Amino acid sequence: MRCKEQAVKKNVGMPREVHKVACYVVHDEHLLVFTHDDVPITMTGVQVPAGSIRAGESPEEAAIRELFEETGRHGYLIRGVGIQHYDLRPARDEVAVRQYFQLSMPDADVTERWPAGEHDSSHGEGSISWTCWWMPLANAHVLAAGFGGLLGIMLSQEKGH
Repeated sequence: MRCKEQAVKKNVGMPREVHKVACYVVHDEHLLVFTHDDVPITMTGVQVPAGSIRAGESPEEAAIRELFEETGRHGYLIRGVGIQHYDLRPARDEVAVRQYFQLSMPDADVTERWPAGEHDSSHGEGSISWTCWWMPLANAHVLAAGFGGLLGIMLSQEKGH
């Protein structure tokens, strides 16, 4: 009986699941990424555009919206890549259920860097800013928070497509 009680207690403390999207925008063998301007890279790392799916919004709609909100640029959805469960503990008591999408920006210039940000972040941090830029795909293994986890799948889908 004691083991059952312990198992039940463990489930009570399970983190909540938050449904999110992540965007792999690829152009000329480069991936669209960003780094925060006022937060050390050791805290936020190199990220791809991503965010929460709103109520009533499809994951595809969320990916297109998040790309625009986080970069100020429009892109086109190419395909779904896959789903990843990423445990954010101990930073936050949640598991991000991320749906990854490959997107395209046909007229992109991979030498460009540009400022972007949010006035009201989803975590109550106030205004935050970052710099968007294009990272060579060969270097994308450095992405933070598991964001590089489905790049290999995307690349193999691309070759088979």
